[in-house]
Amino acid sequence: MADGKKVGGLAGISAGETALCTVGKEGAGLTYRGYDIYDLAQEASFEEVAYLLLRGKLPNQNELNTYIANLKKLRYLPDELKIVLEMTPKDTHPMDVMRTGVSFLGNIEPEDRDFLNQEEVADRLLACLPSILIYWHRFHQDGKKINVETDDNSIAGHFLNMLHGKPPSKLHQKTLDTTLILYAEHEFNASTFTGRVITATLSDMYSAVTGAIGALRGPLHGGANEAAMELIEKFNNPDEATQGILSLLKDKQKIMGFGHRVYTTSDPRNSVNKKMSKVLSDEIGDKKLYAVSEAIESVMWKEKKLFANADFFAASVYHFMGIPTYLFTPIFVCSRITGWAAHIMEQRENNKLIRPAAEYTGPSLKSWLPVHVRN
Repeated sequence: MADGKKVGGLAGISAGETALCTVGKEGAGLTYRGYDIYDLAQEASFEEVAYLLLRGKLPNQNELNTYIANLKKLRYLPDELKIVLEMTPKDTHPMDVMRTGVSFLGNIEPEDRDFLNQEEVADRLLACLPSILIYWHRFHQDGKKINVETDDNSIAGHFLNMLHGKPPSKLHQKTLDTTLILYAEHEFNASTFTGRVITATLSDMYSAVTGAIGALRGPLHGGANEAAMELIEKFNNPDEATQGILSLLKDKQKIMGFGHRVYTTSDPRNSVNKKMSKVLSDEIGDKKLYAVSEAIESVMWKEKKLFANADFFAASVYHFMGIPTYLFTPIFVCSRITGWAAHIMEQRENNKLIRPAAEYTGPSLKSWLPVHVRN
C-alpha cells in the first residue's frame, strides 16, 4: 500500500535500493550513476555507458580502448550455438531466439558457482547478443552463415554491418549507438526486477538474463516500438493519421508508445529519438512517416494528455536505418543487457531473498468433506 491506498502492480512501492539509476525525478528525469541521460546521449558512446554501468565509473581512454578491444574478441559464436540457431525455426519470435541463445550459451560457457567471473559473463553477453540475433536472422532470411566477427569498434556498427552486409554510415552508426544508450538502464522495470528476483535465489547470470528476456517479451513491457511502427505505417498522410487515431480513441483502443508508469510529465528519451528520427527522415527524403508520427503525437497529447515515450519515435528511427520491425524489441535486449547485468551484480553485493507477501482474497477456512458426500 502507498499512503494507505491499495495499488496495482506495485506502483509507487519501493522494492529495494539501487545506485544505478534514477527514473522520473520531478516527473521526467533519467540518470545513470549520477550522469544525466541527455549528456550521455550527446557525449558518450554506448561502450562508455556499458563500462559506467558494469564497472561503476566512466573509463579513461586506456580503459576504454582495452574494453572495446576485449568486446570485439567476444563477438564469436561457438559452433554448437550456431547449430542451435540454424535449427531454430524461421518463424520463431526473435525474442525466443535471444532467450534460447542465452540459455544455451550458459550450458557451454557456465558462470562460476562463486560468481567470480561475473564481469566476464556480462561482457560476453554484451558482445555476442547482436551476433546471436543477426546470425539467426541472416541464416533464415538470406540462407547465409555470416561472419559475426566484424572489425567495427562499436556494438552499433557491428550490428548494422552484420545486418546489411556492409559497414554503416557514420550517421547510422551514431544513431543506433545513441538509442542503445537510451535503452541501457531503467531502474526496477519488469524485466530488471525479474532478473533481480532470480538472482536473489543465488542462481547464475544466464538464468537471470533468460528470465529478464522472457519478461521483456510481453507486450506490456517490450514490443511497443513494433506496435507503434505497425500503427504509423497504416496511414498515408498526417490528416489520415489524425482521423484514424481519433477513431481508435473513440473505440477505446490502446495506442502503443504513449504514456509511462513512472514518468508523469514527459519521457526524456523521446526528445532525443524524435530529433534523430527527423534527421534520418530528411536524409532519405521521407515525406510520410515522420509527418504521420508527429500528427499522432499531437492528437494523443491534445485528446488524452499522453506524451510519446521512448518507444514511439524509436520505431521510425530503426525503420529509416533499414532494420526490420520484428527486430526492434531484440535491439532492446542488446542494450538493456548492460542494465540487467549491473543489477544482477548489485543484487549479489547485499543479497536477500526477495519474497513479498500477498493479500489473500480466497474463501475462509472450510471443513474437509469425504469424496462420497461432496456435491
